[in-house]
Amino acid sequence: MKAPHWHVLGAGAMGCLFAGTLQRAGHPVTLLLRERRGQSSVPVTIEENGASKVLSFPTSLPNERTAISHLLVTTKAYDVCPAVMSIAHRLGNESQVVLLANGLGYAEELKAKLPRLDCYLGTTTQGAYRIGPLHICHAGRGATRIGRPNRNVAPDWFRYWSAAVKPGSWDTDIERSLWLKLAINCAINPLTALHNCTNGELASPHLSTQVLGLCEEIACISAAAGFVITPAQLHQQVSEVIAGTAANRSSMLQDIIAKRRTEIDYITGHLVAVGRSHGIAAPLNENLLERMMKLDR
Repeated sequence: MKAPHWHVLGAGAMGCLFAGTLQRAGHPVTLLLRERRGQSSVPVTIEENGASKVLSFPTSLPNERTAISHLLVTTKAYDVCPAVMSIAHRLGNESQVVLLANGLGYAEELKAKLPRLDCYLGTTTQGAYRIGPLHICHAGRGATRIGRPNRNVAPDWFRYWSAAVKPGSWDTDIERSLWLKLAINCAINPLTALHNCTNGELASPHLSTQVLGLCEEIACISAAAGFVITPAQLHQQVSEVIAGTAANRSSMLQDIIAKRRTEIDYITGHLVAVGRSHGIAAPLNENLLERMMKLDR
């Protein structure tokens, strides 16, 4: 088997970052764009450590007919299902799809519409932000995990992926990894968006009390969902993320500043929905969700 041809759906910061990583490792990569404006290829600029690299990628439009063997989806959570549905005619029984988005819930939405689709789930701590269209900054290196529920052995294509995306690992418990990321995001992102503050400012006395209260509710819902973590353990992990990303603006705050729709429905919204399904009230998280939805609409 040779390195698979990846189509990347979602040309934001993460889409461009992973497209560049895969191409530089020898993978054929095509960007799926909503409109091409007559261009058969586009330049993508990636800045890192003061240096700038321009890579060229062939492009494809959703309405084309060419089959897609390997698809990486890096859209916003609310766009995952509609974006994949726009190219469903190009996906067959052998197509491999990796969903790499924030939050939870979109995979279930997609499975309801395309139950036979071979989907894998991913999470990453890579840091990147968008400077302009097809122009990003790789702000911090991190690890990427890929897995599929109830599958212990990685597929054949993963050995090529892991050789390109470093560090990258096959996660036999990807659902737990995704839930823990959700839990941490629930404790950080909405507060930073509502208070227009960096992650580090959540360590201030006023906001740190709110973080602690959120962690207590999140841990309770996590345990009910089968992902046991104590409030103290979760708070410790959240505190470490806050300290390690002190100067960062969360993606949710960046969306608010740019007047874009946030992913709150798939982060706190998902958490609250799971809590309600187990009969668990989460007034602090519910309040954040209500306030964010007012900003978001």
